[in-house]
Amino acid sequence: MINIGVIGAGGIGAIHLKHLGKHPDVKVAAICDTNRTLSEAQSAACGAASYTDAHEMLDKERLDAVYVCVPPFCHGDLEETAAAKGVHLMVEKPLGLDMETVRRKAESIAESGIIAASGYCLRYMDTVAIAKQYLSDKKVAMIRAHYLTVPVDTPWWRKKALSGGQLVEQSTHTLDLVRYLGGEIVRLYADMGLLVMDDIPDLDIPDVGMIQFTLDNGAFGHMQTGFIQFDHRTGIELMGRNFRVTLDGTTLTITEPDKETIYRSKTNFYQRETDAFVRAIQQNDRSLILASYEDGMKTLEATLAANASAASGLPVLLKQG
Repeated sequence: MINIGVIGAGGIGAIHLKHLGKHPDVKVAAICDTNRTLSEAQSAACGAASYTDAHEMLDKERLDAVYVCVPPFCHGDLEETAAAKGVHLMVEKPLGLDMETVRRKAESIAESGIIAASGYCLRYMDTVAIAKQYLSDKKVAMIRAHYLTVPVDTPWWRKKALSGGQLVEQSTHTLDLVRYLGGEIVRLYADMGLLVMDDIPDLDIPDVGMIQFTLDNGAFGHMQTGFIQFDHRTGIELMGRNFRVTLDGTTLTITEPDKETIYRSKTNFYQRETDAFVRAIQQNDRSLILASYEDGMKTLEATLAANASAASGLPVLLKQG
């Protein structure tokens, strides 16, 4: 059995608790949330110890792994503390809001030798796996991507200093698929603005944005991000000579001159993410993790670079390239 603790019991933390609870080799041993009522309720449902202080939980509990499911401005030194104790990590996106801090965390994690995953769950979709295999011997020349949705009610999400904005906190999933399927982003330019949702109280993040990017393999692409819609649409389209790979939500379409093949997702990507993390710990096999902490760091770098470009009006060269 793998003893797991969860820090942050609401939102994505609750989703992870649901899937951890279904795994036969997992015991949810402890749950921490600054909201005592929420922590106690989730802990009672899981048969776990309840905490409101994450450091106290890490000191008192004998954990094999911990899920860090707190907002990006709340991480503090949780990752370093867990890593120093030899506790494996699943850190939800985004990993933080400052690249220097996240790089320092990554160094501590690497030195500890633990397994560390980031929460880019879309990499675990069966349709994404099919797309990645199909593209393995193809040359991608152009990418189009989008993440268009509705506003989020969470107060901290509306403040750039706390969330980083929609691209950093939410649309990051789609930009991560650009990296995973297309290649590393080495140069980008972004325009962003708050154009039509300025009547939302205490909101200071752009409601629309456009990112143009160049990949390390020479391909070009662009991505649209925004929360000015009444519904939710995400997707990515990768094109090369005589082929087009399109992910519309969870559905994959591969189009060639003489045929079109459609694959509809048949799996729960959260459960696949959970299974991969648990097996990686059991087998000490990092290759089972499709989104490592370092992967999350590189995607964060791209989103923060886009914010910097939009602020300066200038293109940005990424260090990872």
